[in-house]
Amino acid sequence: MTKRLSAEQRRASIITVAKRLFAHSGFHGVSIDEIVSKVGVSPAILYRHFKSKEALYQSVLQEFSATRESYVETVVANDTSFEQVLRGMTRVFVDSIMHHPDMLKMEMHSQLDGSEASQAFFLNRWKSFTDYIEFNLTELQSQGKIDKINAPAAALMYQGIIREVLLIKCMQPEDRFSETPVNALVDEIITLFMRIVDPHNN
Repeated sequence: MTKRLSAEQRRASIITVAKRLFAHSGFHGVSIDEIVSKVGVSPAILYRHFKSKEALYQSVLQEFSATRESYVETVVANDTSFEQVLRGMTRVFVDSIMHHPDMLKMEMHSQLDGSEASQAFFLNRWKSFTDYIEFNLTELQSQGKIDKINAPAAALMYQGIIREVLLIKCMQPEDRFSETPVNALVDEIITLFMRIVDPHNN
């Protein structure tokens, strides 16, 4: 006899399945009927837990929020070097995405779905990088430690490169970098980035 799930377990199982489906097909590409079919429940059961597909999608995003990265230890341990803190923050972020690749897939779909809430959610996850890079490059320039550079553009460039690495590793496993460990690839990219922003120190 199959053990009946508790309400909490049932809700969690619906979120797990919905996360996978939203990652594969985007918000608009998934129907309630498809979700309940994969979970093995009726629409009525789903609506006991979530009043709409939008509410279910928000719950999936909230679950991702629970895995939000903490950079406090990285900053405290490496607070004397912009480069070392950047390496530590990036390692934490990349490891998080590699453990939750559906998050990256949902981010890509959110750009096409046009959902302002989901776009804001995913943009906010990158904000730690852009804020840290912009602030520190501006400070380093004011101290005369690096040449003049467009800090917002540099932050955008860095974000784009790291996102591309994650796309390759999470969604294109047969890429030419398939034999290169993700952390090794990220370390090399950070080295190249630092040569651009601080060429006199290389």
